[in-house]
Amino acid sequence: MEFEHVKPMDIEKRSMEIIGQELAEKGITLPADKAHIIKRVIHTTADFEYADTLTFSEHAVEKAKEALRAGATIVTDTKMAWSGINKRTLENLHGKACNFISDEDVAEAARQHGFTRSAASMDKAASLPGPLIFAIGNAPTALIRLYELIEEGKLAPALIIGVPVGFVNVVQAKELIMETDVPYIIARGRKGGSNVAAAICNALLYDLDSSRGMKKS
Repeated sequence: MEFEHVKPMDIEKRSMEIIGQELAEKGITLPADKAHIIKRVIHTTADFEYADTLTFSEHAVEKAKEALRAGATIVTDTKMAWSGINKRTLENLHGKACNFISDEDVAEAARQHGFTRSAASMDKAASLPGPLIFAIGNAPTALIRLYELIEEGKLAPALIIGVPVGFVNVVQAKELIMETDVPYIIARGRKGGSNVAAAICNALLYDLDSSRGMKKS
């Protein structure tokens, strides 16, 4: 068995080259403005199905970048997604990442209303100032609650990243978000995860980070 000899700092670059080669072999051409996002998700998951299932509303990438340049807050439904976001790059854009899943007031609200904590944390996030990007990788209940808040006129997100993974209400929750006028990036079907949500956030961030050599990977 032969191994490629790749310097540690070049592993990501080489991975992206392999992804590009395999996409070409499959006859898949990615839209130029979305390619870096789709490739980063494939890089995170080693799953080429995302080339077909990642769905973008019109101008979603452009609008997400505008929000990030304006110092957007990224709200996640899990600590794992929050942990995976590159905070330094986000802070360089004067933004921040938040997760309220462990907050006592969120736990109490969940008990009182019969919500999941993920859903209750969306209510808390709705009061945050400035542009909001929601990165949902685990809880379809969070997407459903976001839909309700949007319909009630209580929330107008700059972007919803809807990529929860699972079997119960996952597909339906994603379809609900696609019915709104809010910019979205959705992984259709059952696949997704907190790592996918973070990967999409990072792809957007890296594309705005002029100091990062791989910003278009």
